[in-house]
Amino acid sequence: MAKKWAVLFGIVFVIVGLLGFIPNPIVGATGFFQTDMLHNIVHLLVGIVLLFAAKSDSASRLWLKIWGIVYLVLFLDGLVQIHMNGDKLLGIVTANPADTWLHLVLGIVLVIVGYAGSKSPMTMDKATM
Repeated sequence: MAKKWAVLFGIVFVIVGLLGFIPNPIVGATGFFQTDMLHNIVHLLVGIVLLFAAKSDSASRLWLKIWGIVYLVLFLDGLVQIHMNGDKLLGIVTANPADTWLHLVLGIVLVIVGYAGSKSPMTMDKATM
């Protein structure tokens, strides 16, 4: 099951990364979700990693959890940036409040689907160690 989620999210991240390079109202420099070139490249890399991880269920679970935690950290950083009227996540990539709240949703969903594929939440196999 985790492999299917990794493929789905991998494809979505690659599409979003590519869309960021094309003027559109959703994602990009002037989109609802503001991104810059580096932010778009990050989306592409996240998608590619998830697609490669989809070769095995254990790798899919691991990378879904990792990216989920990363996005939760980005959410927290985004909250700080909103409070400080900043527009750079980790001080390097352009983002806006819409990105921040999307990162929260992504983080929660990625962590949940990463654990949902496990036999037990406490089960750890060699790929997750």
